[in-house]
Amino acid sequence: MKLWDKGFSTDKKIDLFTVGNDRELDLVLAKYDIIGNIAHAKMLHKIGLLTATEISDLEIELKAILKTIEKGEFVIEDSFEDVHSKVEFLLTEKLGDTGKKIHTARSRNDQVLVDVHLYLKDALIEINEGVDDLFELLIKLAKQYKDVLLPGYTHLQVAMPSSFGLWFSAYAETLIDDIYFLKAAYKVADQNPLGSAAGYGSSFPIDRDFTTKELNFETLKFNAVAAQMGRGKLEKSVAFALSSVASTLSKMSMDICLYMSQNFGFISFPDELTTGSSIMPHKKNPDVFELIRGKCNKLQALPYEFTLITNNLPSGYHRDLQLLKEGLIPSFSTLKSCLEMLTYSLKNIQVKTNIVEDEKYIYLFSVEEVNKLVQSGVPFRDAYKIVGKNINEGNFNPDKNVVHTHKGSLGNLCLDEIVEKKKRSI
Repeated sequence: MKLWDKGFSTDKKIDLFTVGNDRELDLVLAKYDIIGNIAHAKMLHKIGLLTATEISDLEIELKAILKTIEKGEFVIEDSFEDVHSKVEFLLTEKLGDTGKKIHTARSRNDQVLVDVHLYLKDALIEINEGVDDLFELLIKLAKQYKDVLLPGYTHLQVAMPSSFGLWFSAYAETLIDDIYFLKAAYKVADQNPLGSAAGYGSSFPIDRDFTTKELNFETLKFNAVAAQMGRGKLEKSVAFALSSVASTLSKMSMDICLYMSQNFGFISFPDELTTGSSIMPHKKNPDVFELIRGKCNKLQALPYEFTLITNNLPSGYHRDLQLLKEGLIPSFSTLKSCLEMLTYSLKNIQVKTNIVEDEKYIYLFSVEEVNKLVQSGVPFRDAYKIVGKNINEGNFNPDKNVVHTHKGSLGNLCLDEIVEKKKRSI
């Protein structure tokens, strides 16, 4: 059954090609399709297109279908094109002509739009919760290890003193920028497109304010053409948000891979969180973090993928837009698993506390020595030359007690301020 069936069959090859894996992806959207159907049916009753008996019957059957979805028993057989046709078939099978009325004043276009908008609102909240869990853990670790020095690098060369407190809280504060993107994407999703039909509205006197309230949208996507043009733009907005989170996770995973290696040796993890080698018995490989890095790098390609799919499309609906679901829906489970695994693993991180005692890190403190001379009255350029000369002549013996007091330095992490900033971001 197809919603657009006119009584003649479609070539099977064409059918397989055009449907693709939509049935599988639509199982994720099925719950939201039912929610949208219930709101739409209530609106049709409100404007007099469904009787009291019809709306009652439809609600009962739709809620029954929702229960099968929640139990994992709902399936979309190959004989159905998508979730919309399967639901309408079930309603018609149970209610006859009443079931056929559910599609009144609606197109599959705005039906898909509603499903995607509702799904993305929930999915973005889940990602935000995962970000929140990671943020809280990073702040906790920053407090725990705030006084443990860590070599800072520029150009992968030993540079200046850092600390684990500075490192952990850096990623915590960076997550706040990611929350800004997630919040912006949620704002785009929180607009009701239902009633835009195929993209040009309907001749039925529908009540779009009613469905907006029923579906708990903040506002309408008022213009019917704008609502349809939102397909693609919404997905791209979400992709940028997911990509932003992914970039943070990827960078931290790269740091962890470096810091775990023998050449650095800054951190370690219990054996059960690492993997071994088939021939080298000494190996403790950071496979979890390498996979997080790789998966998150793939996610960062998502905005570009969506841009290429939608970039040269004129206004109105085009079947190209179906392809957005293939990248969009799996990306949430991927990012969610990466957030969960990074948070889970970091709870067991083992920090080395005497790293800077190693002789190779002696030059971390060169800037500290320059600054001490400056504070005693030596011009900066002269102080720079004095310390440089001492280094070249092998006479560099720095004081390794680092005193930084300005906001955001290793001696003043501003953790309370970062936590407060995060609260404001939400």
